Amino acid sequence: MTEVTEAVKAGRDTRGAAGALCTPDPGVVRLSVVTRRLPDLDVLRGFAVCGIMVVNTWQLTRGRLDGPERNAVDLWVENLLQGRFYPIFSFLFGLSFVLFLNSAAGRTGAPRVVLLRRLAVLTMIGALHWRVNSGEVLLPYAISGALVLLPASFLSPPAMAALGIVLTGYAVHLGGGVVLIPGLFLLGAAVMGRPPSGRLLLPVFLFSAVLGAALTALWMISSGNYSLYYRGTYPAAGLATATAYCTGVLLLLRTRARGALTAVLAPLGRTALTSYLVSTPIILMSLPLLTADPTRVTGLVFALAVLVVQVLFSRAWLARFRYGPLEWVWRSLTWMERVPNRRIGSHP
Repeated sequence: MTEVTEAVKAGRDTRGAAGALCTPDPGVVRLSVVTRRLPDLDVLRGFAVCGIMVVNTWQLTRGRLDGPERNAVDLWVENLLQGRFYPIFSFLFGLSFVLFLNSAAGRTGAPRVVLLRRLAVLTMIGALHWRVNSGEVLLPYAISGALVLLPASFLSPPAMAALGIVLTGYAVHLGGGVVLIPGLFLLGAAVMGRPPSGRLLLPVFLFSAVLGAALTALWMISSGNYSLYYRGTYPAAGLATATAYCTGVLLLLRTRARGALTAVLAPLGRTALTSYLVSTPIILMSLPLLTADPTRVTGLVFALAVLVVQVLFSRAWLARFRYGPLEWVWRSLTWMERVPNRRIGSHP
C-alpha cells in the first residue's frame, strides 16, 4: 500500500514484478519521489491508530452505560481526541490510494482494475467488521474509494484538491461524520500527487493549532448557548486540530525525537489494519471491566496498555515479515496470488 517503484516514472515503459513489459497508465497520477516506503507516513498512520484506539474504547464504554453524567475524561476526549483522528486516517487513505495506484501501474497495464479489486476486498472486510461494530469506517472507506477516488484518479492534482475542498466544506456544513470521508480522500490524493513544500509545515502547524483551539473553545461555549451554536463548529474544530496534530508530528520527525517516534509508531502504522480490526474484539470482551468504572479512567489506561502490546507485537512481527497479518491477506487477495511475506534470513 505504501510502496512506490521506479516503474511509475512518467512516460517510460518498465518491467513489472514478473518481468513482463508494462506501460504505465497515462491517466495515473505521477510521483516525483521514488522510494519503497515513506516512513513518515507510517509514523502518522501509527499516530492515528493510537488516537482511534483511545476514542473507540471510550465510545464503546460510554455507549454501554445508562445515561452517564459527563466528567473530566469525557470532556478531554470529546474536545481533544474525538473527531480528530479519523480525518487523519481518511486523508492518509487518499494519499495511499495514489501510492498504490502508481505501484500497480508498474506491475500491470490496468492498475485501476487492481485497485477496484483491492477496494472490493476491503468492502468484505468492512462488512464483516460492521457486524460486530456498526458504524466502523472500513466499509464507508471502501464505498467512498470506489465511488469517489477511483473516478477522480483521472483528474489532475489541482482539480482533485479543488473538488476535495468543496466536498469537505459541504460536509462540515452538514455537521461532519462519515460525509467528511470523500473530501478528505481527495485532499490526500491531491497532496500525494503534488506534495507541498516542507517549509509550510511550521506556518500550517501554528495556524491550525490556533484555529483548532479557538473553534474548540467556541464549541464548548456554544454547547450551553444556542445563540452561538452551529453544527459545523465541531467538525471544523476537529479538522483544524487534526491538521495541527499531523504537522506537529512531522515537525517532531525533524528533531532528535525522530528515532523514538519512528521506533514506536512506524511499526504500528505498517500494521494499521491488523491493529484496528483486532482492537474491536479486545474492547468488546473487556467491556464488563471497563463499564465498572464510571470515571472512564480505566478505559484510558486499558487503551494505552493494548497499544503497548500492539507496538511490541508489530515490531516483533515485522522483524520477520514484510507485511502485517491482515495486510498480507489484503494484498494477496488484491493480486489474487500468494504474495511473499517472510523476510530473507528470518526464522520461524
